[in-house]
Amino acid sequence: MTASSIVLVADIGGTNARFALADLSSAKPLIDDSIREFAATAFPSLAEAARHYLTENGATDVTQGVFAVAGHVGDDEVRLTNHPWVISRAATQTQLRFERLHLINDFTAQAMAIRLLESADVTAIGAIQWHPQPSARSRTYAIIGPGTGLGAGGLLIRDHRCYPLAAEGGHTGFSPQTPEEIRILETLSKHFGRVSNERLICGPGLVNIYRALSEMASFDPERLEPADITARALLKDPLCTRTIDIFCAIFGTLAGDLALTLGAWDGVFLTGGLVPRLLDSLRDSEFRQRFELKGRFASTMAKIPSLAILHPQPGLLGAAAYAVDSRRHT
Repeated sequence: MTASSIVLVADIGGTNARFALADLSSAKPLIDDSIREFAATAFPSLAEAARHYLTENGATDVTQGVFAVAGHVGDDEVRLTNHPWVISRAATQTQLRFERLHLINDFTAQAMAIRLLESADVTAIGAIQWHPQPSARSRTYAIIGPGTGLGAGGLLIRDHRCYPLAAEGGHTGFSPQTPEEIRILETLSKHFGRVSNERLICGPGLVNIYRALSEMASFDPERLEPADITARALLKDPLCTRTIDIFCAIFGTLAGDLALTLGAWDGVFLTGGLVPRLLDSLRDSEFRQRFELKGRFASTMAKIPSLAILHPQPGLLGAAAYAVDSRRHT
């Protein structure tokens, strides 16, 4: 490991700012014991958060970085979807005195993480298993994940090269599949007008589903946080249990739709902060049934693995993979 091979990687979401160091000369580039997490609201800017990390970890000689952010990445400026930071790549690079800085979408990083995942880093939702494949082979994967918001993307592997697909699929329109879901759409439309998939499949989405079900049952909904709903579901609270069931079913529909849209016949990966917390619910729910329920393509869908990512920091892992890939092809 040399100073020139060390890169600062970051995964910036609507709630947390995660940082780590990556060693580009290593087969496993993410340095696990360097990972730190901060509340994004604790800093006025991304540059201040990054500078704090570098100083705290004695890494002020680092001069390059890959930052994955939860927002659409344009030519220079990124406005985070669920956080007030507005990030300029050029200004951040100047403030940190970096020689090189890549600003990428958070689901570009999530997609790139697939390249470094090992069998132990995933668990199948459904019967179809997955094993890592050599990057020389052509592969097409999809990735989708609920956290503070709902992210989606893809990864194409062609001739040893990785091509991540940054997308904003969470903001596509919600398409109900059952009479109950039609009523949920009608209820949420009164509050939001247009109802995107992110209005249901993310942390705040759990609350939206719960409130809609309460209104549909003529109940006055309690003021619950997402963690309250998952905790009460474990205690068999009927309304919260139904909320989780509907969440998982709709999530399965979306994951299957993404596979069809991208032609991701090699696997769909599930990520985001909610997935580890809902693993048992996903396994016991209609997720996989709805994933496969695609009419004339049902038999094709039945062959596609759907895989929950267990790796604790896939965003940082993917940022490290992106850094390695960028140096290799520049």
